[in-house]
Amino acid sequence: MAKILLEIITPDRVVVSEEVDIVTAPGVVGEFGVLANHAPMIAAVKIGPLRYRVGDREEWVAISGGFCEVFNNKITFLVESAERAYEIDVERALRAKERAEKRIQQYMAQAEKIDYARARAALQRALTRLLVAEKGKTGVPR
Repeated sequence: MAKILLEIITPDRVVVSEEVDIVTAPGVVGEFGVLANHAPMIAAVKIGPLRYRVGDREEWVAISGGFCEVFNNKITFLVESAERAYEIDVERALRAKERAEKRIQQYMAQAEKIDYARARAALQRALTRLLVAEKGKTGVPR
């Protein structure tokens, strides 16, 4: 099967740089997939799980907002943050989820003036990290 070069880059580091078979990502207008020799495109991506396949191995990465470019048999994600499944601290993600849920409940009860959009984004990041940690349990550091 033909391969496409996947790069996931944050302001701090290159998280992934690998030849892959397929990439599936959370676009702002819906999930999309990219195979080798895909037509050029640019897409905005949102908080969510990105997954890719190399042969029989499937890898999961939690990403937050950013952009994706497909060009010349290479797909590049420039995102705010990205964590491979094995990098996720599940206890920390659970605590973040609980904090975000509490802030949303306070907003709904009008008990506090909080930034609802910020609390929803925090909750989405925590839920994504937990999903990726669970789905990617078989992944190992490279």
